[in-house]
Amino acid sequence: MNKIYTRTGDTGYTSVHGGGRVLKTDLRIEALGVLDELNVAVGIVRSLMDASNLRQPVLRKIQMTLMRLMSNVATPSCLRSCDSGSFPVANVEELEDCIDEITGSTGKPEYFILPGGDSVSAFLHHARVTARRAERCLWRLNEADEVEPGIMVYVNRLSDLFFVMARAEALDADIPEERWRLFRVRAGKGESGCPFME
Repeated sequence: MNKIYTRTGDTGYTSVHGGGRVLKTDLRIEALGVLDELNVAVGIVRSLMDASNLRQPVLRKIQMTLMRLMSNVATPSCLRSCDSGSFPVANVEELEDCIDEITGSTGKPEYFILPGGDSVSAFLHHARVTARRAERCLWRLNEADEVEPGIMVYVNRLSDLFFVMARAEALDADIPEERWRLFRVRAGKGESGCPFME
């Protein structure tokens, strides 16, 4: 009988694409782990949504894209040129179009808001902060081994998308936003709707 456990990781090492083995604390493994957490967070959101929710197909496509993205991140840059799985810019443009569409119906936020609302909205906020953490991990990995720039941009846009989706879901459910404070104007620009990072 084939067993799911292999015991090969019991000493703190795991395999990476290309056949090498690295510590489980390696930057690449950490980045992949957080991207996996992000995919799970999106899956939780989908499980809580009605099947008829028009955002379901968008989130499913994001999950599929995250799987391809993780395959790219799992590949050291010295091997990536042999891999046909480069990350297309169109993925980022699709997210931006979706963000613009949602913002067009909800309006641009003027306040920092407390994460919450209903379960879907709350878990979208969870996905948002997980995307932020994944982005930080990817930039740390990039300092050691180049990550395709479009991947960091994509994950950055994901956090923006989850923020506007969370607002839209709460508004659709007639749940008032809990406002913290008005955005401050900084150097002629409004602050990001997602605190602590742009």
